Amino acid sequence: MTNTGLPLILCYPMPLNRRGFCTSLAASAVSVRSRAATRDRALKSSDIVNGPTNIHAFTENETLELKRDRTSWSAQDILVSTEAGANQTSLRVSVSSPRQRLLRLRLQWQGSLPNTERVSGDAWERSYGDLGWHPLEPDRILPWYFLAGSRDSYTGLGVQTGAGALCFWQTTPSEIVLWLDVRNGGRGVELGNRTLTAATIVLEDYARHSAFDAARKLCRRMAQSGVFMPAPIYGGNNWYYAYGHSSAEDIRADTGRIASWAPPGPNRPFMVIDDGWSPYPTTGPWSEGNARFPDMARLASDILGMGVRPGLWFRPLTTRAAVSETLLLKSKFAESRYARGQLRTLDPTVEGAAEQITTDVKRLCGWGFRLIKHDYSTYDLLGRWGFQMGSEITDAQWSFADRTRTTAEIIRAFYQTLREAAGATALLGCNTIGHLSAGLFEVQRTGDDTSGRDWSRTRKMGVNTLAFRSPQQGTFFDVDADCVGLTNDIPWSLNRRWLDLLARSGTALFVSAAPDAVKQEQRDALRQAFSHAAVRQPVCEPLDWFETNQPERWRVGSKVSDFDWYSEDISLPI
Repeated sequence: MTNTGLPLILCYPMPLNRRGFCTSLAASAVSVRSRAATRDRALKSSDIVNGPTNIHAFTENETLELKRDRTSWSAQDILVSTEAGANQTSLRVSVSSPRQRLLRLRLQWQGSLPNTERVSGDAWERSYGDLGWHPLEPDRILPWYFLAGSRDSYTGLGVQTGAGALCFWQTTPSEIVLWLDVRNGGRGVELGNRTLTAATIVLEDYARHSAFDAARKLCRRMAQSGVFMPAPIYGGNNWYYAYGHSSAEDIRADTGRIASWAPPGPNRPFMVIDDGWSPYPTTGPWSEGNARFPDMARLASDILGMGVRPGLWFRPLTTRAAVSETLLLKSKFAESRYARGQLRTLDPTVEGAAEQITTDVKRLCGWGFRLIKHDYSTYDLLGRWGFQMGSEITDAQWSFADRTRTTAEIIRAFYQTLREAAGATALLGCNTIGHLSAGLFEVQRTGDDTSGRDWSRTRKMGVNTLAFRSPQQGTFFDVDADCVGLTNDIPWSLNRRWLDLLARSGTALFVSAAPDAVKQEQRDALRQAFSHAAVRQPVCEPLDWFETNQPERWRVGSKVSDFDWYSEDISLPI
């Protein structure tokens, strides 16, 4: 889908008004002459650590160019500090603004990286089949981090996980820009007397490294902490053949099949019950199952009794239950749903809402589920999918009930609430922000949905996210590139290749296997796949990812394998 949400980028590099949008060429912060003078100036790592050339602050009332005094930048009551870390390979950016409602900071370094033949970045939350290596594109936003280079020489720039701002980069022939979105919802944050650590920039040059090795090393540098599954995660998920139409008995039958394909040993597979079990489709309350799922605790016990670990999907921020208006999010997007009589969205900054979320998670864990897959929270909070965000991740003119924290801080705190409530139960985040969930969730769904109906969707979403986000495997969390939708609607020859790659990829393997699509050939392949997936594998490496964003040539373990994703595909492209 085409991303049309790029108000900041489409006007770049024109100057910006108080909300960060274009004003006039005459007020440009950097003249055409100075850009030409810096076009050939190669930036070194030390240049980044020494601090930016310019910093602009955008408040609800005006745009301010900050004046530099060594490692401090100020205008009116806004103070930005840039502090170099140990070994001169990081730069911490902190900001205080006691009276001004701050929207964004724009940090600019004049000059260019020495080698920007190809650039690859990350995504705001899940990717949508849109990651890849691109030529230098000044209008492209690069959330969180990017690599630039070619052949065996790369430079990586990013921010540490758990940042206090939502961060993205731009790179042009004459400058590098880092935007720090410190808003609260769509309005300025009210920091009061505290100092916000907005981001810690990390950077490194990688000579004589493959692009994949460089990406892995950069992710390791950015990861402040990580929690991971003690053994590889694999098993079943019923969504991509049932699509919400299932029952407790269907799940028991699925569990029996999963158990029969799993190898012996202590690392048992999971059976994840996806959407369709709650009283209302795709929303809470989460207090009980529907008529087809009359006893969730018994179902979890039955799954465990078959030698399989039970998992459960839920959507923590929405409900159709009657709840106090004081607990609800007050964004335009959320209120438009209330007006249509649709689901209600909790504001996680309200104490009662946080308590409700904690109660729900503890209930699911108390039923006996060993993995909780939580979904939709980025969309529910910000009103946009990742491909719609661009540089403006949410609508303007709304805020959370607590205006003293940034959106990034609020989302991170919400994730922390889930983590504390879940205790020893594993968490799988879907439609969540990886850079904010690292260190809190064991597993992350890194791409949009694959499919049990349309192969082109699996290839576009699954293959792409496995290629470009597998550097996050074992550095941020365990990566889940989504399921093998094993149904009669998709040629087995194609699904078998996807199954084989996932099983040996070193990332999570989940299979949605329709009972009528599994014959002896499929059973044999599933047993083989589960035997691979149950033990730790080296992370797979895409070898032709410079030529295509749906790589076919992979290093899997010690072997190089080719995967034809196209020859039997007659599905309509998405």
